[in-house]
Amino acid sequence: MKKGADFSEKILMEKNEDRIIRHGSVSRVFHWLMAACILTLLATGLLPVLGFKFEWVEPHWIAGIALTIAVLIHLFRSLSPKKLKSMWISVTDIRDFIESRGTVLGGKYSLEQKLMHHAITLFSLISLITGWLLLLKIDTPFWQRNPFIFQAETWGIIYVFHGLSTLIFVSSIMLHIYFSLRPEKSMYLRSMFKGWITRDEFNKNHDPNRWDI
Repeated sequence: MKKGADFSEKILMEKNEDRIIRHGSVSRVFHWLMAACILTLLATGLLPVLGFKFEWVEPHWIAGIALTIAVLIHLFRSLSPKKLKSMWISVTDIRDFIESRGTVLGGKYSLEQKLMHHAITLFSLISLITGWLLLLKIDTPFWQRNPFIFQAETWGIIYVFHGLSTLIFVSSIMLHIYFSLRPEKSMYLRSMFKGWITRDEFNKNHDPNRWDI
C-alpha cells in the first residue's frame, strides 16, 4: 500500500512540476467578478434600448458600485513593482513585435494582451467616473437625486462619454472573447479557470528572461 501511495505522490509531484502558475486564485476570482459586473452593466444598459422592458436602473447602479470596489481593490493589488513591470509597454515590446510580426517570445503578457488590458482599464475608468456622476440623477439609499447639480450641456457631455465607453466596451469584449476562444490561445483561457499553463506551453510562448517564474 505504501509503495502505491509513494508512486501516486511521485506522479502528482511530477505533474505539478510540469505546471507553471500564471494566475493565482485571488486574481482569477477578481477577473470573473469584474467580468460579471461588466456584463451585468452592459445587459442592463443596452437591453432596454433594444426594446426589452424591465426594471434595469437598480441592478445597473448596484453592479456599477460592485465594479468600482473590485477595480479599486485590483488597482491596489497591482501596485507592486513586479506586477507593474509585467504590464508595462516598453519600446522593446513594440520593436520586437514589429520586427517579428508578432511571433517573438514575450514576457508573461504579450503586447496585444497589454494593449487590451490598458484599453479596458481606460474605458472602465471613463464609464465608472461618468456613471458615478449619473448616479446623482437618481435616488439611492445613500442620497436623494439632484438633477440640477450640472447644467444641461454638462449632462450631455457626461452622457456622450458614458455611451461612447459602453459601445467601445462591447467591441473590446467581443475581441477579448474571440481571441480567448482561438485554439492556439486555449492555454490562456484555461489559466483563467485553473490558474496554470504547462512548461511546454511556457517554453513555446514565453521568454524566461522576460517572465521570471
